[in-house]
Amino acid sequence: MNLSDNILSDWLPVILTLLFFGGLTWLSQVFMFNKLKHTGNENIFVRQLLMLLLMLVGLISVVISLPLSENLELQILSLIGLVLSGLLAFSSTTIFGNLVAGGMMRFTQPFRAGDFISFDDTFGRVTELGLFDCEIQTQTRELVSVPNSLLISKAVSVIRRSGTIVSVELSLGYDLHHSRIDELLLQAAQQSGLEEPFVHVTQLGDFAVSYRVSGLLVEVKNLLTARSNLHRNVLDCLHDNDIEIMSPNFVSQHAGPDVKRVIAHSPAFKKVEIESNAEDVVFDKAEQAQQVAIDKVDMLQQLEALKATLAKAQKEQQGPIEIQIEQLKLKISELKDVVEVPEDK
Repeated sequence: MNLSDNILSDWLPVILTLLFFGGLTWLSQVFMFNKLKHTGNENIFVRQLLMLLLMLVGLISVVISLPLSENLELQILSLIGLVLSGLLAFSSTTIFGNLVAGGMMRFTQPFRAGDFISFDDTFGRVTELGLFDCEIQTQTRELVSVPNSLLISKAVSVIRRSGTIVSVELSLGYDLHHSRIDELLLQAAQQSGLEEPFVHVTQLGDFAVSYRVSGLLVEVKNLLTARSNLHRNVLDCLHDNDIEIMSPNFVSQHAGPDVKRVIAHSPAFKKVEIESNAEDVVFDKAEQAQQVAIDKVDMLQQLEALKATLAKAQKEQQGPIEIQIEQLKLKISELKDVVEVPEDK
C-alpha cells in the first residue's frame, strides 16, 4: 500500500495537469473555432496562434509536474527549447517568415479580396488572403500563389476601389497641331465612358510627338474592357479624321504633296457594339471572393444591430429577435472566404 500510495502521489500532479490542460484545450477549441465560427476566418490566425501557445504551455507544465529529478527536468526543457529554436531557425526564411508576414498583413490590410494588385511582372485580382500565401487570379484566369514574405518585401501597387486612371500613349507627326489632337483624344476618352479626361504631351521626339490621354474609371472591375475600349476609340477618332498614328522612330520621307497614306477608316456601315464581359470570365473567382467579403460585412453589421435591439427589447419581443440572430449566424458561417470555382471538364 505504501508503494502504491507513493506512485499515486507522484503521478497525481501529472494526471491533474493533463486533465486541466486537456479540458482547457477542448474548451478553447469549442469556443474559438465553433462558437466564433460565424465571425468568419478574418481572425483565424490569432486563434490558431493562441491554441499553439496554450499547447506549448501545457507541454512545459506536464514536464515540470513529472516525478523526475531536477537535472533531468532541466535537460528535457532544454531539449524542448532546442527543438523549438531549431524549427524557428530552419523555417525563418520560409514557413515562419511567411507566417509572420501573413500576420502583419492581417493588421495593416494593404489590400483585400477582389482588389487589383501588381508587383514585378504579376498583375491580377486577389482571390484569397491566406496565412502563408496570397492567391491572385491573373489576366489569363490562372491562379498564382504568392508567398506573403514576397508581398511585404516588394513594392505592391493596389488599384483603389473608388476609381483608377486609364491611359493610352501614342505618337503623331509634327505636322498636326496639338489643339486638334487634344480635341480628338478627349472625344475618344468620353466615348470610352471615362470621367474628367485630360491629355498630356509627354515627349517631343526627333520625328514624332508623344501624347497621353487619360481618364478616371469609376467601375474598376471593368478595367480590362475600359483599356481596350479606350484604345479602340482612339483609333476610330484619329483615323476617321485622317490622322496617322506612327512610331516614335518613324522617318517620314514624302516624295511630294500627293503622297498616299494608308489609314484604316471606320466602315461605312453601322458599327456593331461590342459588349465584352472579359472580366466576368477572367476574374470569376476574384469577383466571387469580393462579393462574399461584402456580404459578410453586411451580415455582421446586421448581427450587431440585432444584438443592440435585443438588449433594449422587452421579454416578449426577445424570442423572435433571438431566432433572427441564430439564422443570421448560420448564414454567416456558411459563407466561405475561399470560393471554389469548378474546373472545366
